Amino acid sequence: MTARALGTAVLAVGWLVGPAVLRAAETTADAGQAKTQKEREEYYELYKVLADTLDQVERNYVEDVDRRELFEAAIKGILEELDPYSNYISPEELSRFKTSVEQEFGGIGIQVGPDRDGGLRVTSPLYGTPAYRAGIMAGDRIIEIEGESTEGLSLDDAVRKMKGEAGTKVTFKVIHPDGKPAEYTIEREIIHVQSVLGASRKEDDTWNFMLDNDKKIGYLRLTAFSRDTAKELRDAVKQLQENGMKGLVLDLRFNPGGLLNSAIEVADMFVAEGKIVSTRGKNTPERTWEAEKAGTIDGFPIAVLVNHFSASASEIVAACLQDHNVAVVIGERTWGKGSVQNVVDLEEGKSALKLTTASYWRPSGKNIHRGPKDDESVEWGVKPNEGYEVKFSNDETFALMEHWRERDIIRTRSEPMTTAPQADASEQPAAKAGEGETKEEPAKETAKPFEDRQLQKALDYLSNEMAKAE
Repeated sequence: MTARALGTAVLAVGWLVGPAVLRAAETTADAGQAKTQKEREEYYELYKVLADTLDQVERNYVEDVDRRELFEAAIKGILEELDPYSNYISPEELSRFKTSVEQEFGGIGIQVGPDRDGGLRVTSPLYGTPAYRAGIMAGDRIIEIEGESTEGLSLDDAVRKMKGEAGTKVTFKVIHPDGKPAEYTIEREIIHVQSVLGASRKEDDTWNFMLDNDKKIGYLRLTAFSRDTAKELRDAVKQLQENGMKGLVLDLRFNPGGLLNSAIEVADMFVAEGKIVSTRGKNTPERTWEAEKAGTIDGFPIAVLVNHFSASASEIVAACLQDHNVAVVIGERTWGKGSVQNVVDLEEGKSALKLTTASYWRPSGKNIHRGPKDDESVEWGVKPNEGYEVKFSNDETFALMEHWRERDIIRTRSEPMTTAPQADASEQPAAKAGEGETKEEPAKETAKPFEDRQLQKALDYLSNEMAKAE
């Protein structure tokens, strides 16, 4: 631990706990049955150092200090010495953390980002949400929320103002891309963020999961592993099968992971029997999850796309399908995040501690986690199958992200809105909304389409496999 982190830890913990630290030291030492008397005495002395330091700071430090800030800095300083995935989640950050895991929140259902002029702009409404139904469109510039100007308002503060309990209302003003102002009062609902996306949007803005109608190749992109991911995925696969799907692309690129149970459910969907994943930890017994035959979906080849930013739950699924020869993995070696974090409530649920307690292991018994000193020669992560590695340059990686961003945006409306004014479909923003451009922007028409070499490799593989089956 750095001197600064150690100093902060000593000050903060001692300050907040005070004399109770010594009692905690005795309790902690007694709880460790395997500890020797010498180790218990060392525990007591170390905690006493914290209490003594507190006493000096409280009586003699030149300025008043915020106890809360010191305490949180202490926790962060300690956790920084462990690994990148052990974190303290403050009360201010807890709501956002839960949203990222559960993919649900109370709000109106829009994605917002900074405007190039320093304001706030709607990136896209989320399908089926109150904002979508009201006619909020990509490119709308938000100028006022609850009577307060958004000028100088941070993105986090804007999101905080828009979110709220379901059933409550929020009023805000926007400037449409055509320059016309509009005011909306929208009732908040529980917003569910889709984690299973398709190849393109249909006219009604729902996802089209069939990538190649002639060859009947489906395409499903998983953005995260949330509570409802497995159900969304099963529904999408069922829809594809009803339309005669013969091959499937499962795209896990840029998927950072999520819930362990969600990854297990997704892997179990395609694996009939055998080990899915196991976990091992210092203070937790080894645990193994096995696939169940009931509900298995099979009968077609699967290509799994991964890149360097596929991590955690994504790696569990890719490794499981690869080890059981259910799918071919295509793309780039994954991130190598094979550690398990438990979320422990602090302050009766007001804050939380995300602590690494175990590591993931593939069905083959190979390691997933990449240690801080591990290089490319060490076994970690998930590598593409032999002959299926397709590396992207940095430019290609950014181009893929931009391609997806443009594809995900909802720009048109299939049915007339009755709850709020809207711009005509021909006036919806193009890639650079708000600068006076229209859909006929020349640069957009002449732009070279993104060539996804990784996806093309997957399509070639599936086409060959389907040809063999005929």
